[in-house]
Amino acid sequence: MVMMVADTYLPVSLSVPEITDAQFQELCEEYGDYLLEYTSEGEVLILPPTDPETGARNAILTEELSRWSRAQGAGIVTDSSAGFILPNGARRAPDAAWVSRERFRQGRAMCPDFVIELISPTDRPKKVHEKMLEWVANGAALGWLIDPGSQSVTIYRPNQELDVRAGISTLEGEGPVAGFTLDLQPIWNVAG
Repeated sequence: MVMMVADTYLPVSLSVPEITDAQFQELCEEYGDYLLEYTSEGEVLILPPTDPETGARNAILTEELSRWSRAQGAGIVTDSSAGFILPNGARRAPDAAWVSRERFRQGRAMCPDFVIELISPTDRPKKVHEKMLEWVANGAALGWLIDPGSQSVTIYRPNQELDVRAGISTLEGEGPVAGFTLDLQPIWNVAG
């Protein structure tokens, strides 16, 4: 399946209902310079590489979460290149995630316990919100959607209202990541 899509048109979504794991893997290999995701509704999402500021922010998130996780020894941290096959059939990649060792042993077909998504300049906020809802609906106990532009964080929890926090400099973990504290200042200050 060969497609030609100019970077200026990314992100793009294509309707490909009922794609197999082998077909999806083939697409990922064919378009190795891009991040591909697959929704439970049958859309293949082709996402461009992140810009340097977003990449720096992702690195900070992964580094901070990894440092905490290594000290705890109870889970595994993944970065934005790790894809998960969710119970609803979607194939998604969070910007950063924490997975208990028990869940991690299940292989790619699992949902992380905790996910962090970072809004980048190429993201469509509605789509990122829907992705966060999907994480929680498929087993994530906690999700943070970080928006550097508004310096705010939206917290997602199963069966609870969204918790939007603005003007904060740190964020305390709970549930699966109780004891984790994220210093947001380095994320807010990447560009300035």
